[in-house]
Amino acid sequence: MDLHLKHKTALVTGSTKGIGHAIAESLAQEGVNVIINGRRVETVTQVQSDLQARYPEVTVDAAPFDLSQETERAELYERFPDIDILVNNMAIFEEATFAGLTLEDWRHYFEVNAVSGIALAKFYLPRLLEKDANGRIIFIASEAAVMPSPEMPHYSMTKAMNLSLAKSLSMQTAGTTVTVNTVMPGSTLTEGVRSLLTSLYPDVTSLAEQERLFMLNNRPTSTIQRLIKPQEIGDFVTYVASPKAGAFSGEALRMDGGIVPTMN
Repeated sequence: MDLHLKHKTALVTGSTKGIGHAIAESLAQEGVNVIINGRRVETVTQVQSDLQARYPEVTVDAAPFDLSQETERAELYERFPDIDILVNNMAIFEEATFAGLTLEDWRHYFEVNAVSGIALAKFYLPRLLEKDANGRIIFIASEAAVMPSPEMPHYSMTKAMNLSLAKSLSMQTAGTTVTVNTVMPGSTLTEGVRSLLTSLYPDVTSLAEQERLFMLNNRPTSTIQRLIKPQEIGDFVTYVASPKAGAFSGEALRMDGGIVPTMN
């Protein structure tokens, strides 16, 4: 299927690894020029070089900025003022108890997981609306947005914010070809989750067995009973970014492997 994405330009935040990297690669496969973002110059340029070598027909740019910082967002805007697709993927997460979290912890999660995406949308949405050429803003949330995790209350809070913001912003796109949506992955086999599996099951050496135990004990409602592959999320987000997905507007699109045990 031709997704009609060739020669578009996409900024994918937090795209040096995990779901963000998979999204950037899937977009590049479809002929999209991609902007790789991360905080470390060395990591960003390495991913840029790797993807450019594998997909020479597109342009892969580097955006080594910490987008939780206002000054670094300003540098990003100056360097890349014109894009077609914004994927707000950047986020942090860790297990924590409500009692153990400080107010500063909550503020930090709010800045990184919510404010950064708000700021990027505030800058790019008016430009996408002015161009009105199938522009896309996609927030990468989590099933924790609708099924909050007691182990990550701060993370769950910020992901619910993503859903609310995307719905609000979608109303500003009425009558245009621009859309704003949220994709909610379930538990995905990223580098961070691999580390989590090792910490949960230090005596189990097989990744497959760690995954089986995790799904059985920690994610029992999952109907696929496996971790989602980052590439699966990347391909779905790429479809949502395409003109063929123009009827998705303000949607909370779940790709959670059946982990949320409700119909909505």
